[in-house]
Amino acid sequence: MANYIHVPDEAPAVPKIDVTLDENDYRLGALSLIKELRPSWRPSEVKIKFFTDGITNKLLGCYVGGVMQDVVLVRIYGNKTELLVDRENEVKSFRVLHAHRCAPRLYCTFNNGLCYEFLQGTALEPEHIRSQPVFRLSTEVPSPQHLREELVWLQQSLSVLGSPVVLCHNDLLCKNIIYNQEAGNVKFIDYEYAGYNYQAYDIGNHFNEFAGLNEVDYSHYPERGMQLEWLRSYLEAYKEHKGQGSEVTDREVEVLYVQVNRFALASHFFWGLWALIQAKFSTIDFDFLGYAVLRFSQYFKMKPEVAALNLPE
Repeated sequence: MANYIHVPDEAPAVPKIDVTLDENDYRLGALSLIKELRPSWRPSEVKIKFFTDGITNKLLGCYVGGVMQDVVLVRIYGNKTELLVDRENEVKSFRVLHAHRCAPRLYCTFNNGLCYEFLQGTALEPEHIRSQPVFRLSTEVPSPQHLREELVWLQQSLSVLGSPVVLCHNDLLCKNIIYNQEAGNVKFIDYEYAGYNYQAYDIGNHFNEFAGLNEVDYSHYPERGMQLEWLRSYLEAYKEHKGQGSEVTDREVEVLYVQVNRFALASHFFWGLWALIQAKFSTIDFDFLGYAVLRFSQYFKMKPEVAALNLPE
C-alpha cells in the first residue's frame, strides 16, 4: 500500500539507530536511544512513563525534570506487526505530514520501533464526539468462505461509488486526534496505516470510532443529521483547499453520505480481519478475538441498511 508516497525535499532526514528494545525490559534500550537523541540528559535523571492506550504497539515517554515538556516518545512495535504494517510507508507518512505541520517530528527509527515528538494537547475520548445509549453484540467469527464472499461483494459494491483516492490516515480513532485548545488547532498522530485510500473510507472509519474502543457501543455511530452537518463542513474545507471555492450543494453532501456509509462497512471488515491476525500473534493484553466478533457483528448488522443506499440521480 502506498509505497510511492512522495516525501518533500524539505522534510528532515530520519536517522536509524542500531538498538533493539526488549518490550519486557525496556529501560536500558530506551536510555541508549536517549543518549543519541538527548545527549545533554543525564541517564540517572531520565524518567519513563508507560502509556497503555495502544493495542498494536507499546509506547513510553522519556523526559527529565518535574514537568513533561520535552518528551521523547518511544514506540516499540508489536510482535509480528510487520505482517500488517508497512513500516517504511509509516516513516514516509510521518515525514510528509510533519513537513505540512500536521504531525509531530520523527526523531529516529530503531530496529523494532521509532521515536517521535510529544504533542502538547488532549487526546480525544469517545464522549467528546458522540452521545449516549447502550447495547451488546455477540456472534461468532464468520467462516473463511463467508469472509471471502463478503470481500468479493465489498469490491463490487464499493468500486462503483466514485469516491476519490486521497492520502488517508486510515486509523482515525479518538486517541490519534490531538486538540490543542490554546493554539486552536487539531493534529493527528500514529501513521502506521496511513496511505492512499478512498476518501470515504477514512471518514466512514472515523464515524465507526464514535463507538469507542475499550467499551465498544455502536449505538453512538452518528445519526444522519449529524453526518450531513459534518460532511458539509468537510466538503467546504476540502473544496476550498483544492481551489474550488467553498460552495457545497445538497447533492454533493448526499453523494458523500452514501459513499461514507457504504465504506464504513469496509472499515468493519478490515479491522475484523486485523483483530483475527492480532489474536494469533500479539503479546499485548487485549481481547482481540472479542474485538473481531464485535466488528464483524456490526458489519452484518448495518449491511442491509447501507446496502440499500443509492447515489442520487
